[in-house]
Amino acid sequence: MPHTRIESNASTVPATPDTEPKHRGPFDHIEHVNTASTQSTGLPGRPKIELGGVEQLDEINGYEYTAYNFSTGKKWWILTVVALCQTSMNFNAAVYSNAVNPLNEYYGITRARDGMAAFLITYAFGCELWAPWSEEFGRWIIMQLSLGLINIWQPLAAWSTNWNMVLASRVLGGFSTAGGSVTLGMVADMFDPEEQQYAVLWASFWSCIGSVIGGICGGPIEQYLSWRWNFYIQLMFGLVVQLIHALTVPETRSTVMLDRKAKQMRKQNRTNVYGPNGSKSLRQRLSWKEVKKTMWRPYHMLLFEPIVLFLSLLSGFSDALIFSFLESYGIVFGQWNFNAVQFSLAMFALLIGYCVAYFSFFPVIRHHNKLRKNGNAARLTPESRLWWLLFLAPLLPIGLFGSAFVVTGPPLPWIAPLVFAVLIGTANMAIYYATIDYMVAAYGGKYAASATGGNGFSRDLLAGLCAFYTGPMYKSLGTQNSTFLLFGVSFLVCIPVYVFYWKGPQVRARSKWAEKVKVEQEKMARVRGEIVARRQQMA
Repeated sequence: MPHTRIESNASTVPATPDTEPKHRGPFDHIEHVNTASTQSTGLPGRPKIELGGVEQLDEINGYEYTAYNFSTGKKWWILTVVALCQTSMNFNAAVYSNAVNPLNEYYGITRARDGMAAFLITYAFGCELWAPWSEEFGRWIIMQLSLGLINIWQPLAAWSTNWNMVLASRVLGGFSTAGGSVTLGMVADMFDPEEQQYAVLWASFWSCIGSVIGGICGGPIEQYLSWRWNFYIQLMFGLVVQLIHALTVPETRSTVMLDRKAKQMRKQNRTNVYGPNGSKSLRQRLSWKEVKKTMWRPYHMLLFEPIVLFLSLLSGFSDALIFSFLESYGIVFGQWNFNAVQFSLAMFALLIGYCVAYFSFFPVIRHHNKLRKNGNAARLTPESRLWWLLFLAPLLPIGLFGSAFVVTGPPLPWIAPLVFAVLIGTANMAIYYATIDYMVAAYGGKYAASATGGNGFSRDLLAGLCAFYTGPMYKSLGTQNSTFLLFGVSFLVCIPVYVFYWKGPQVRARSKWAEKVKVEQEKMARVRGEIVARRQQMA
């Protein structure tokens, strides 16, 4: 059975002083609440929360109005749709590689590959741009704006009359892409940390295979259709997922849902009820001070939170390898005279690796759930979610090391590099899921989008940069030496996994965000237990 990390007493929160503390988070005031009271909000048996004579609706006394209270079926439908949206975004990033040669030929240029780098690099900033606003104004509107803008820019490339129009389309499309940070923020909106693992695994899986599906579909598109169809197909995929999302996915961000409920209550003559944002106007929330604070948060977490920084670098390098594969497949498998369709079929090795990693986490999650069911949840810490990664992360350097001996071409069989590609795919999926799951558990729903936005930033930025160095590296160093170089880098970036598994509690204790979320989650669990107990007494 998986080893269980046991949290030491050194990380417990110091006792609260007798004086009234400064309000630091949405649940800090709970310790000063009379849970025996009922109030005019129409929420019997709930704690009454007053701030200056105003009753405040939050995730505890308004639990039934949040996405946490959605049915299991509804949660998984929402999760599947937003995962499909994420798949379409990553499909757009990957399938473009099969338009590079046709674009070079059509416009008489040699720099069409810059369009891939331009999309991925701006995609990195798009993740950071959209993520914090989804925490402020809601997931639904941000996802719709992102999908809508992506679709608007596709015809600019499809109907282009010069290369600059294609490049502009890719740059604008990258900035418009919200990425997995919003998707994973929605997971934190609907699932408590102790029940989110299957949900994060599902979302991570579809995010990863989006790139592979793009590579698999790209070959036939390149071989049998005009390059303009590369963009038409991206547009059609995007329109379908945007429509499904618009019609079937509701808002999930708790603060937005509670603000709306409080507004509805005030219209019913309950004028003293406000949501988490209180009575702040849109103008106040869009003040320069608030905008700067919101926009800087994900970058601050990436730069100054060791957990976000080092695990994002690991995840980013792993993802860059996938796009390096897309770039290098033409060189490596060209030695066996592969055509465009055969290049695409070679991507199935990565897909197999993703599936292996996906199913391998099931026993680990079942073990964690069994511990919770048996009342041993306290034995599980966020670091427990890194346990299986301790064994799967080494597959990344192992896969690269093995590949270095078989990418030299005939007389070796073409299937040999694909065997090691399965190992690399397994490691990539495991790294993405486990690091994301750990961050969401450590930073909670409140900061999940910002924390995972840093992860997305690293993945997309490093993947975009690989378009510049992969080709020249393979041509100057050769296929074998280039792969050995990647092996050395992969060995180094895997080290933080082991550091955070053993030292994670101490690192989180020094993080103001992680510690704040921990305190708030403990208070939420305690007060929810009190509410349930009181309801049972009333029944």
